[in-house]
Amino acid sequence: MDSLLDALQEGRLLEIPDDYDKEDALRFLAHILEAVPSLPPDTDVAGLILAKEGASKTALGKGWACPDARVPFEEDLICVVGWSPKGIDYGSPDGKPVKVIAMYLVPENQRSNYLREVSLLAKALEIYPEIERLNAADSLNDIRDHLLDLISTTKGTVGPDSRARMIRLQGRAAAVEPAPYDLANLIVEPITILVGDGLKPVVLGHDQALVELLEGFPGLAGELTGHSAFNTGGWRIVKRKEASFTGERLLIDCLALRTSGGK
Repeated sequence: MDSLLDALQEGRLLEIPDDYDKEDALRFLAHILEAVPSLPPDTDVAGLILAKEGASKTALGKGWACPDARVPFEEDLICVVGWSPKGIDYGSPDGKPVKVIAMYLVPENQRSNYLREVSLLAKALEIYPEIERLNAADSLNDIRDHLLDLISTTKGTVGPDSRARMIRLQGRAAAVEPAPYDLANLIVEPITILVGDGLKPVVLGHDQALVELLEGFPGLAGELTGHSAFNTGGWRIVKRKEASFTGERLLIDCLALRTSGGK
């Protein structure tokens, strides 16, 4: 299960906010994939994920789901993993809330590798003796440890390179407590934006350059009200939730994503 190992090694293990429902969680992880630098611009991963989910359910049972987006170009198979401490009502076949979402971006040249990986994962979930402890984990570090242990149950079918990387990861797991958005080379900035009829948008955030970029962005209010995400100045702005106030004003909670080398 190389792509799942890559996600752990490269920091693509994230905590899903407690107030997210199924669609919120899928959009959140899809937007993380959309920020991958090698992805062609304007690839609508979120739209592909939600369309696939509407056509066929992706819950595996035992607290897991594996949604995927098939894309018409050649690239590496990429996985991002989301962990929900509360669990998400996902419509699973066993009725259990989903705690772990392993989302895959599947290019044309990787479809057979994706099917093999998901098959191995489903097999591992059936034989993993600590599945209840995994579902009861209360931190990202615990989840990471359990995921590595889960992968080790299929060590007879993964290659030697994967097993060696897994051993190195296990040795490092106890030493590092990942931050909720600890993504390799990915910068994540929370921002809040106030928009309204006749009101110049007000952007609140810690990155002054980002605040100035957004406050100077023409049509910011229209982008925020008309789309769930948009790109500007090397950032991908992802809308999380909004609240309405008098005077037709909206307070919009967003995440801004870019790679550390992005311009």
